[in-house]
Amino acid sequence: MEVLRELILPCVYAFTACMGFSLVFNIHGAGIFVCACGGGLGWLCYLLSAPLVHSDIVQSFLAAMTISVWAELMSRLRKCPVTSYLVVALFPLVPGGGIYYSMQYAMNGDVDGFLNELMHTLGLAGALAVGVLVVASLVRVLTARRHTPSQAS
Repeated sequence: MEVLRELILPCVYAFTACMGFSLVFNIHGAGIFVCACGGGLGWLCYLLSAPLVHSDIVQSFLAAMTISVWAELMSRLRKCPVTSYLVVALFPLVPGGGIYYSMQYAMNGDVDGFLNELMHTLGLAGALAVGVLVVASLVRVLTARRHTPSQAS
């Protein structure tokens, strides 16, 4: 019962949220399910990595890499752009609460709270961006190497 509450339900919630965002981004048919699976998979990676790394920034990085690999695989299998799978699946990881609380601290004049929350939020957003960048770069290098004829001397 504990596993259900701590692992499965949050992933189902992320899956459902991604289904809603798929509709907003005008994704149809099986693409909705594929995008939602990416969001659920990313959230599962985020939750499973918590006991190992003890840092939500590293968790976000690992989850972004997982989502990027999923998006790259699905885009090649379904012959659709990677961006649609990637953007929708990353939504559950976006640090919206951190942005909100940063602005709340700023409006209340709490400079220390604002700076702490802002730096943490920027760290989370940067981890997402770098995770996507690492996978995209590796895929690009691997596909370029595979399609380049070898030069024999």
